[in-house]
Amino acid sequence: MSPACYTLTADGARINLRVTPNARTNTLEGPRSRADGTCVLAVRVCAQPDKGAANTAVIALLAKALSLPKSAITISSGQTGRSKVILAKGSPEDLGAALDSLTDR
Repeated sequence: MSPACYTLTADGARINLRVTPNARTNTLEGPRSRADGTCVLAVRVCAQPDKGAANTAVIALLAKALSLPKSAITISSGQTGRSKVILAKGSPEDLGAALDSLTDR
C-alpha cells in the first residue's frame, strides 16, 4: 500500500497537493509519489496562477469532490507554489472515506 496523501485531524483532514495550473481541464488525477517518498494528490486546474485564480479553482474542485462548502477548505501553506497543504474541515470519517475513493483511482 502506498503512503497516504492526507492525514486525518480532529476536525477534518490535511491534504498534500501538487497543482498544475493552465491545464486543459479541471481534474483530480490521484496520488503521486514524489522523489523524497512523500505522497501528494495531483490536481490540474484550467486557471492561470495569477492573482489567486488557480488557488480558487483548486478550492472549488476539492469542495465539489469532497461534498463540502468552499468555506470549509483553506490553503495552509503553498499559496504561491505548486506544492500545497490544504485543510478541509468536516467529519474525519466522512473525509477519510471521500479521500480514499479519490485516491483509489
